[in-house]
Amino acid sequence: MREVNDRRLVITVVGAGDADDRLTALAREAGTEIARAGAVLLCGGRGGVMAAAARGAREAGGLAVGVLPGAGRAETPPDPHLHLALFTGLGQARNQVLVVSADAVVGIGGGWGTLSEIGLALKYRVPVVLMESWELVRPDGAADPLLERAATAPEAVARALRAAEERRAEERPGGGTRAAT
Repeated sequence: MREVNDRRLVITVVGAGDADDRLTALAREAGTEIARAGAVLLCGGRGGVMAAAARGAREAGGLAVGVLPGAGRAETPPDPHLHLALFTGLGQARNQVLVVSADAVVGIGGGWGTLSEIGLALKYRVPVVLMESWELVRPDGAADPLLERAATAPEAVARALRAAEERRAEERPGGGTRAAT
């Protein structure tokens, strides 16, 4: 089990609720890699990339948790591969819960909702690794040290785990903390 500071690492996977076969295959493999590392998979709990990541994690013996936008099962039925569905009643505002609960985020493909999750993660200083996703450049042209790209799911998850461990180490007493900007 991948633990830092006495609790399991949490890796959030974000991406489109309606994704093609290529992206769902990447997401499923990412979920598998997260589970194999002993980290918890957190996702939006619905279809597409989220469902594929949850499926990969569950099939690999990992823990898959979904943070859903609705107030209950009738409003937002959870993906059947989740071990735990958390209903928020927050609509798209649940995106903030997804990213601030994570030690790192893996973004796969995605639309405007995914872009909002990436932006929120960076605002709250949560590391992000992207695969076949948004091409982001800061207005000043500087690279963001919390934003990385990866070509494969194993590479993306390895980078996310490394960044998550570094983030946790910085949050230890005496290790400093990251402040939202």
